[in-house]
Formats: sequence, C-alpha cells, structure tokens
Amino acid sequence: MIFRILEEQLGQKAKEAKEAAKEAAKAADLRFMQLALALGRRGLGRTWPNPAVGAVIVKDGVIVGRGWTQAGGRPHAEVEALRRAGSAARGATLYVTLEPCSHFGRSPPCADAVVSAGLARVVSAIEDPNPEVGGKGHAKLRAAGIGVEVGLCAAEAARDHAGHFRRITDRRPHVILKLAVSADDKIAAANHKPVAITGEAARTRVHLLRAQSDAILVGIGTVRADDPLLTCRLPGMADRSPVRVVLDRALRISGDSRLVHSARETPLWVITSDLAEAPAAMKLGAAGAEVIRVASGAQPGLDLPAVLHALAEKGITRLMVEGGARVANSFVAAGLVDEIWLLRGPDAIGADGVPALDAMPLDAITQSPAFKLRASETLDNDSLTIYERA
Repeated sequence: MIFRILEEQLGQKAKEAKEAAKEAAKAADLRFMQLALALGRRGLGRTWPNPAVGAVIVKDGVIVGRGWTQAGGRPHAEVEALRRAGSAARGATLYVTLEPCSHFGRSPPCADAVVSAGLARVVSAIEDPNPEVGGKGHAKLRAAGIGVEVGLCAAEAARDHAGHFRRITDRRPHVILKLAVSADDKIAAANHKPVAITGEAARTRVHLLRAQSDAILVGIGTVRADDPLLTCRLPGMADRSPVRVVLDRALRISGDSRLVHSARETPLWVITSDLAEAPAAMKLGAAGAEVIRVASGAQPGLDLPAVLHALAEKGITRLMVEGGARVANSFVAAGLVDEIWLLRGPDAIGADGVPALDAMPLDAITQSPAFKLRASETLDNDSLTIYERA
C-alpha cells in the first residue's frame, strides 16, 4: 500500500515536472520569436522589395546567431544568422518571422542553407504567400528531417510583413495614412497656411514612421503650399529617408522646390498623367527626379489603383500617405487605406481651417466599421491613435 502511494506521488511529480518543462519551453519559444520580430523591424523601410525578416538561432538555451534582412533586401535574415552562428548552428533551433524561401532568386534558397547548416528545428511565424514559396520552404525543411513548427506570433508577423503580403496578394503597397489634426479636426489654417499642430514627441514618431516606410506620398497641393522636404530628420538617420512620391497630374512642381533640389540625394518620383507634356518631364529627369506616367482617373486627378500598382511594380511595399486633405480623402474614399496614424494636437485652429479629409468628416474613419482601433498613446500634450483595416 505504501509503495503504491509512493509510486503515485512520484508519478504525479514526474507529470508536473514534464508539464513545467513544456511550459518553460513554450515560454522560451515565445521569447526568442519576439526577439526575431524585433530584429526584423530593424529592416523596415530598407529591404524593399523583399520583406524585413528577423531570425534567431538558439542552442541549449543560448543565442548563437541572429540576423535581419539587410539593406536592399540581401543577405536574407536566415543567412545572416547562420553566418554569425557558424558551426554552432548544427543541432540548434532557428526562430524566423517568415517562411524561409525555397526558390532561386538573386541568391540561393534560404531553406537549402538551413538544411546544409544541420539545424534540428525551425520555428516559423507564418507561411509566405509568395507563390514561389507558399509552403515549399517548410516542406523542404521537413523532407530533410528538420522539425518545423508554424504559427507562433503569426498575428504580429502578419502585421510586420503586411507590405510584403499586400504587394503579393493585391499588387499594391500597404498604405499607411498619417494625419496630424487640431482639436477641431483641421490640418492647416485658412488658405492652406501651414501651422504647427503637434509637438516634438509627436514629430519624432512621424519621422520614425518615415524611416520605416519604403516611400512617402503627398499631392502637388501640399508641395506648392508647404515646400516640404519629406526626409527623415532623426539624428543619424538621414540615410533612412524614404522615396519621396508626388502626385502631380499636370507636372506643376517647381524646379525650385526643395524636393527637386534634393532629388539626387534622396529619390524623388513624380507620378503624372500619361497626357502630361514631355518637356516638363524632361526637365524633372535632368534634375534627378524620376517621372512615372499612369492613366488619369475618371474624376479629376490620377487613377489611384494605377498609382499603387506602379509603385508595387517598382518594389514599394510600405507607403506612407502624408498629405494633403484631398489626397487623404481620395485614398479613404477609394478604400485603399490599410492603417491610419491619427495624431491630435491640443489646440483648435478655427472654422476657417482646412478639414482633415476635405469634404469628408473625420468620423468617416474613426467611427467606420471598416477600421478598428489597434493602439493609442499620449505623446506629451498630443495623442496618437492607430487604426487598422477591420
């Protein structure tokens, strides 16, 4: 009787120890995948047309290699992590935020590199929708005897790779609309006169978002009213400035604008109508800008789906739309906004100010079932609310 009780107690303790070990392993997996996600975000805005992937290699609980997709899209994250791990990768676990590629592009497949390195296990956040990969990378790893687990932190990975997914599935970039509005929902004073709406902390967040975007887009009205530079002005991050894109149907952009003057330092793409005059386009080209022609829309302005398709064809995956009111209105009305960053300052501008969405009320997005609240925070005297497509 006593022996049976002891056996039961020992069995229960063994079961509890096994469960505890399983929970500890799950916690470790989560911790390492979250690190991989954080590493991948370092590449946002720099890796297009490739996704910004993060990778961590762990052996016996110790990180032996880590990597993220490098500027220009190569080397890939897995290759970087394997290079740093060296021989320690054999028998280790790879945590990666997107399925390792299985096809030959400008570089050999990452799945082949993983197999050659002798990894024992791969924890992958999400499958790649690219039809050239689409499960083939995971299948190749399994065929080589590597344990593969898919789905850990999938929602976070999908958000980080939204630009890559959108470009593959919809042939357009992921569109982030940024609006800085006053307490009474205005974005400028009367006659489109620029006015400071938010403070330094909010502006810092905007510049960080610029650095994490492949391209930033404004309309010709904003260029003529504000003469913006549209670069990332955070200390030491000038080289993280996105491609500047201007919608300019009739090529009215001035050769004296700051955008044109800096076109050789930071890329400037001017998207215009297929009917725009050639001499104006040639002058922009001579100044270092690139002119992209698309069809005119049925309404005044350019055909926005055609604009986004042209940008995707050039490799853009994350597009930040920053101004002005008519451009924002057009993107919202066309159903082409995937994410909204709404920054609100504490002061009112007045009834003669410029409404944030032109003739459309702001609650067309803040109260719309098409969008859901993702996050909100306070930035000194300002607030930031982020919405995403529901």
